[in-house]
Amino acid sequence: MRLILVGPPGAGKGTQAARLVEQHGIPQLSTGDMLRAAVAAQTPVGLKAKEVMDAGGLVSDEIVVGIIKDRIAEDDAKNGFILDGFPRTLAQAEALDSMLADGGMKLNAVIELRVDQSKLVDRIINRAEQAKAAGEPVRKDDDPEVFKQRLEAYNRDTAVVVPYYEKTGLLSVIDGMQAIDDVTASIESLLQGLDEKV
Repeated sequence: MRLILVGPPGAGKGTQAARLVEQHGIPQLSTGDMLRAAVAAQTPVGLKAKEVMDAGGLVSDEIVVGIIKDRIAEDDAKNGFILDGFPRTLAQAEALDSMLADGGMKLNAVIELRVDQSKLVDRIINRAEQAKAAGEPVRKDDDPEVFKQRLEAYNRDTAVVVPYYEKTGLLSVIDGMQAIDDVTASIESLLQGLDEKV
């Protein structure tokens, strides 16, 4: 089962991806983690990425796609994977399609956790206030200003992949404002429906 999780920061992608990993035994592929692993392993793509990052640049789509290609060839991803944080742009979505087609694979579903973005900011502010009240450090990305910037970046760059996958018929929308367990149940019900179609 090959899945992509999309949704703005704070929508609960990380929480749901962890549950999918546990439930289905397929790895969650986070581009940030893979990038660091490729650099540490000094793979050819990792060395290219290190060069760009050391120079303070952003890693190109070509490098990111190369890292994903290497990663999905590993044994634990043979039965599928969950992509989280990728594709971030239309060019990455198109490159992913070509790469999967070249390997005789295809995506099973793209799951969008749809949320009310105005309430997301409130959710983050509340989480930050609770942390402060408990005398705990506030997560850097829970700073409302930082969070608003991440939300703007998502809306500017990544939200465009949603209509792309909608056109392909792969997109399924889940209400991300439900309770966490209800979101999980909605995703599982969707995936069972996919199994029945196969």
